Amino acid sequence: MKKDPKTDADAEAHTQASHARYSRQELFGKIGPAGQKNIRSKHVLMVGAGALGTANADMLVRAGIGRLTLVDRDYVDWSNLQRQQLYDEANAREQIPKAVAAQRRLQHINSDVDIRALVQDVSLEEIGDIAAGVDLIVDATDNFDTRLLLNDYAVKHQIPWIYGACVGSYGTTFTIVPGQTPCLHCLLGTVPLGGATCDTVGVISPAVQMVAAYQSAEALKLLTGDNPALQGKLISFDLWNNQHQAIQISAMKKADCPTCGEHPVYPFLQSEHQAKTAVLCGRDTVQIRPVMGAARNLNEAARLLSRQGGKVEHNPYLVSVVIGAHRLVLFQDGRVLIHGTKDIAEARSIYHKYLG
Repeated sequence: MKKDPKTDADAEAHTQASHARYSRQELFGKIGPAGQKNIRSKHVLMVGAGALGTANADMLVRAGIGRLTLVDRDYVDWSNLQRQQLYDEANAREQIPKAVAAQRRLQHINSDVDIRALVQDVSLEEIGDIAAGVDLIVDATDNFDTRLLLNDYAVKHQIPWIYGACVGSYGTTFTIVPGQTPCLHCLLGTVPLGGATCDTVGVISPAVQMVAAYQSAEALKLLTGDNPALQGKLISFDLWNNQHQAIQISAMKKADCPTCGEHPVYPFLQSEHQAKTAVLCGRDTVQIRPVMGAARNLNEAARLLSRQGGKVEHNPYLVSVVIGAHRLVLFQDGRVLIHGTKDIAEARSIYHKYLG
């Protein structure tokens, strides 16, 4: 069969363009051509397509990752444009799902990358299908329920993952390598309740970029196989107050950790350890009981929620706040009632938005 010279010329031009695209990265001795080939062969799961998700995805796609799976349950809002770098005003006007908008933009940046966009939540029912066959998980989510689920799944299936979070001018990140480092459960023990979120105390873009830079750098080390270069530390900083810490975490690994200890049971892969939701009959209300019950600091919760400008009522037993069309009622035992909806997915989104 006669070859089409035009096709051959196009293929050669594409090869040359690909070589030029990554030439500066390959010149970096720690990566080189062999490391670039490794990057090209890997599949990364990005859980969340918000601020950290878009920043990390942008860097990894430009770096030539072979395959990227983006999963996010939300759509683009005007408040996202201040820090979520893959979105524009048209996305916000049209309320395009974040995963879809990010995929479209990223494909324009690097058409050689296989990008899968999933518009959905990440829960016990979906995690197996979403994370099957990935080489690395990057945490860009907004709540600890999901992070603890990712932690258990990643440790059980020996998949490295990179934790990251930021709020205000503060950020933190560390890398978890199953069998070598402590896991998230070792470091946290329980899900923090009443924590600050971007919707209660705000966030500045430089804090996002700093966390994402650490995460993406660690990702490149893992993807190229240079594990000895990993931080091995929990990094935290406050850019506004000029503070930076790097804490050695190897000693924090617990032999009795239910996730990575000597006898793991992976509690967050069991249905009884998932956040419990229930629609209250006849009340247009959803109750959410967090993964791990703990006493909630009602005074702190009231202080944070008061920033929303809604009416906050507070007594020794509960905090009530009206935000838009919904009323949230927080109890000391960690339970929250979301009034104004019967939709469990909507209630969970509101819960994580304001309570982390």
